[in-house]
Amino acid sequence: MNKKMGVSNFIKSTFPNYLSNLPVPDSFGGWFQLSFKDWLSLIPPTVVIVGIGYCTYHTIRGPKCGGTGSCNSSIRRGDAKVVDMIDANNISATSAFCRCWKTKSWPYCDGSHAEHNKNTGDNLGPLVIRR
Repeated sequence: MNKKMGVSNFIKSTFPNYLSNLPVPDSFGGWFQLSFKDWLSLIPPTVVIVGIGYCTYHTIRGPKCGGTGSCNSSIRRGDAKVVDMIDANNISATSAFCRCWKTKSWPYCDGSHAEHNKNTGDNLGPLVIRR
């Protein structure tokens, strides 16, 4: 590559030529007539397109709590809904309640959200109540 030719000019002159030389058939049946070398030449643009699609999907979708989309992976899973009633008179001057479903001392926060936030880029924190 010529030192005077910038990256932008290199891309503009190389990619159109590369893309125009790809063996993309005009019909569905043409795909079955491609040689092994033709299929190999289609791998790089396919990888780029799939990579862009994958990144776009995960950017739009955002992080999920678990593989199933469920945030609660361990606390009273047999219950239809986890509901806890706590009388304000029974808590200390300040109490922190879990919102990430990762605590081992439900319903109180034990700081488990810190590891979750580090792994997922999330920003969960406890619900803090002062009497």
